[in-house]
Amino acid sequence: MKLYARLLGYLRPYVWPRGVAMVACMLCFSGIESSVPFIVRYAIEQVLVAGQTQLVPVLAAGVVGLSLVRGLLEFAGNYLSDWIGQRVVTDLRKQLAARVQTLDVAYVNKTRAGQIVSRVTADSMLVRQALTDAVKSIFKDSTTLIGLVIVAVYMDWVLAVLGLVVLPAAAVPIRLLSTRLRQQTRRQQQEVGRLNAMLHENVQGNRVVKVFGKERYEAQRIGKQAELVFRIFMRTSRLRSFPVAEIVAGLAMAGVFWYGAGTRTAGNLGAFLVALALLYEPFKKLVKTNYAIQQGLAGADRIFALLDMIPDVRDRPDARPFPGVGEGIRFERVEFAYDAGVPVLHGIDLEIPAGSVVALVGESGGGKSTIADLIPRLYDVTGGRITIGGVDIRDVRLAELRAHIAVVTQFTFLFNDTVRANIAYGEPERPLEEVIAAARAANAHEFIERLPNGYDTQIGDLGVRLSGGQRQRLAIARAILRNAPILILDEATSALDTESESLVQDALERLMVNRTTVVVAHRLSTIRRADAIVVVAGGRIVERGRHEELLARGGEYRQLYDRQFGAEEVSAERAQGT
Repeated sequence: MKLYARLLGYLRPYVWPRGVAMVACMLCFSGIESSVPFIVRYAIEQVLVAGQTQLVPVLAAGVVGLSLVRGLLEFAGNYLSDWIGQRVVTDLRKQLAARVQTLDVAYVNKTRAGQIVSRVTADSMLVRQALTDAVKSIFKDSTTLIGLVIVAVYMDWVLAVLGLVVLPAAAVPIRLLSTRLRQQTRRQQQEVGRLNAMLHENVQGNRVVKVFGKERYEAQRIGKQAELVFRIFMRTSRLRSFPVAEIVAGLAMAGVFWYGAGTRTAGNLGAFLVALALLYEPFKKLVKTNYAIQQGLAGADRIFALLDMIPDVRDRPDARPFPGVGEGIRFERVEFAYDAGVPVLHGIDLEIPAGSVVALVGESGGGKSTIADLIPRLYDVTGGRITIGGVDIRDVRLAELRAHIAVVTQFTFLFNDTVRANIAYGEPERPLEEVIAAARAANAHEFIERLPNGYDTQIGDLGVRLSGGQRQRLAIARAILRNAPILILDEATSALDTESESLVQDALERLMVNRTTVVVAHRLSTIRRADAIVVVAGGRIVERGRHEELLARGGEYRQLYDRQFGAEEVSAERAQGT
């Protein structure tokens, strides 16, 4: 009940005036429906039995008028119900979308995108049925049922008892079916989420699928999941469609007809049977409404689980404004673990002076990118602290901290939008002149001008219509336009060819001017001029110094250098030999 009460809270903003108008329409509809048995009895007794045929035109006109009013009331009630329902769905989706923005990176990395999307889309529609359809049914079908029960008792209380005694017997199977339906719906939504996730991955990885010739494999994999969803849906359908109400109604009608055929007049028996038939229609709808509520509660479970999720990385109650870079960034005995008990970083002490360029190098998996991710608080440290301007970054307002940091990574995420919108991401009001200036500084203006629509060219999902170097230069232009004092470059040139790397490196050097920069590098040739090079291995800092110093020591950095450049020399010799 607490879960459903929470759902009903989403109707509160729309109670007046549309909610009240909807209820009024439903109540009037119920009143008209309850009057039908009296009209039927009057028609049978006065026209068919008494032979007063002059009443036929009047009765016919009355029926037409009543049907018209009934239809208009139903139309208005349904329209208002749909309007309120869609507003509730929209409110829920906006809340969910806002919550998704606050989710921890750790949670997003562990959860498939399709599962999250399914909660925002499919689950919210189930909740809509549980809310507005249920409320509409309560005010329309419940009042109609009550009205017709009163009419049936008024007409013939003996027949009414005989016709209604079977209703309580339906409670047990309905309860059992409701429990099973809620369980099956929850599983159905989970599997729909998995199907969405598969489709999302398939679309994003379309090029890999084609290159490896795995179209049939992907089609079979997704088809298998679709079949599973189908089977679960049909189980749900069987539970929802089981004819409990129809069986009860049939037994009641048969009992009333059997008992009343020889003891009641045709008018009374006919009118009572009509009342009973009308009565069981709202009863059947209420049963279906109960099933809709159970399905909606299954969706609500998943929605509220997401809405109630409290991110680990969030503002402290007394969070303060960004203090400025000050003397720089400092790591003080920093410990970190993605999973409890499995440390990734061990006692990191690192100073990044304001305005300097510090490079993090080492073998893959050593912890370089993790160190960089801790600065904008994509994760929070599990031990020690990180300060900027002498202030622990956990004491700084998260939005302000990130507003002063620009990031360019190896995997450049671009939106399926125009070039201009991607450079001026989140700031559509930025003048085109500023966007162009940023693109020029990123060595991107020339290739943008050659695109079909220049800065208004749509670049496709993840910028698929651009080359790797072009995508990277757009990301650099975006960082330049952001004009943040702290810059993080995470393997920003590692996946580029020589020509693209040269253009990107030139753009990066412009971007780093007068900024406090952390460079995570695989190619050592890109960081020779760094103010300090920090070698990370096994989650620890094992060496630090300038390029020449580290080479002279002959330690870990020297080994990295020899392995990388030795391999490059062998490749060059082979190329010359061919």
